Amino acid sequence: MILELSPYAFTIGPIKVYWYGIFMAVSFLVGAYYLYFEGKKRGINEDFLLNLVVVVIIGGVVGARLMFVLTNFPYWFVTDPIRIIKLYEGGLSWHGGLLGGLLTGVFYARIHRVKIEELLDLSVLGLTVGYSLVRIGNIFNQEVLGRMTMLGFGRWPAQIIGSLIGVILLIRFLRLQQKSLPAGYQFWSFVFYHQLLRGVFEESVRDNPLFLLGYVNNYWGLGFFTLTQIATPFILLLAYWFMNRSKTYGHYVRLPNP
Repeated sequence: MILELSPYAFTIGPIKVYWYGIFMAVSFLVGAYYLYFEGKKRGINEDFLLNLVVVVIIGGVVGARLMFVLTNFPYWFVTDPIRIIKLYEGGLSWHGGLLGGLLTGVFYARIHRVKIEELLDLSVLGLTVGYSLVRIGNIFNQEVLGRMTMLGFGRWPAQIIGSLIGVILLIRFLRLQQKSLPAGYQFWSFVFYHQLLRGVFEESVRDNPLFLLGYVNNYWGLGFFTLTQIATPFILLLAYWFMNRSKTYGHYVRLPNP
């Protein structure tokens, strides 16, 4: 938590532009650029790719917001439904965004009879960049805070730890892209390792509410178990199943250089 940091990059009259929003916009642009141009190289229709990008972004934002409200303020659906659409107040869920983008992308691809597996792989670069940048945006918003410790440095830098997870997964993506991999493997292995790293490292030091056991080590600043940690084994099993399924049924491809 750095109180001197302003969450606003600049203002235009009454309009305030947040650093968080800028980082998120850059993430969308990087991911969309890579998906669009590399998809074209594979012979996928240009209009389909452009529409897919728009659909996935909308679905991701809607899913991120609904999941955030559902897991934090479910009573809004009854008491204050208008507040659900007030995105400018903050509050988005990574898992909700990933699920919303995935479902809308799969649905749109099936309507147009386009195989989704390679497109999922091409989305990984944007996802890794996005996770790294958005966690930096959390610093400006003074959110996603780490737990206090007695180790001499105050709070754990949970945002930096999360950002480093994104960087590690980006490096992994770049190293694996030179190999011949089954279509879909890159995406589901990203989901697997992201959830593993986040559940073990980021969530353990993040100052989130605890839902099971509720154990906190005040000296080390570690807490177990958050809602994300509880969901981690199930997400790992699902991602692992899809990883192995891609090896059995997927056709082998080599991802293009970014």
